[in-house]
Amino acid sequence: METQEIWDRFNNEVYFFILKKVNDKTATSDIFQNTFLKVHKNRSQLQDETKLRAWVFQIARNEIANHFNKESLYVTKTHTDTDIPLQNYQHICCFDKFITNLPKIYREVIELVYIQGKKQHEAAEILDISLVNVKARIRRAKDILKKNFNECCKYELDKNGRLTGESNCAVCQD
Repeated sequence: METQEIWDRFNNEVYFFILKKVNDKTATSDIFQNTFLKVHKNRSQLQDETKLRAWVFQIARNEIANHFNKESLYVTKTHTDTDIPLQNYQHICCFDKFITNLPKIYREVIELVYIQGKKQHEAAEILDISLVNVKARIRRAKDILKKNFNECCKYELDKNGRLTGESNCAVCQD
């Protein structure tokens, strides 16, 4: 199959797949361009055309991962002390209470990754669990925290699922 046919068949779907993952139009354009460049260069390696869609999307996923890996090279650490107490975040409405009240399996991973600044794979090694399990626990912990902030502090969720607005919490305003 020619590159033009692959482009015609998948370009919209791949573009919006990438955009959904990176949430940045400039980065999406770069990743999208790199994806189809690799599709063009490597189309002779595709042996089974029934797996074309999976092959194209795997290239896109790899390019997304490359983007985030490159991006992380330029992120500077703002705090080198890895033993940051939760009290440093007390100015955030009910933060320490919500973290403390998380079930232990979620609290541990949140503290390691977001409070102590460990990488997810390091947290997996420390807790002796798989990286997939760490990611699942983080996702579940974030869902619990969002729910708690929304119910207690009356924060709103934006279209990306992030907390927005000002605290309207009776507990914090005392």
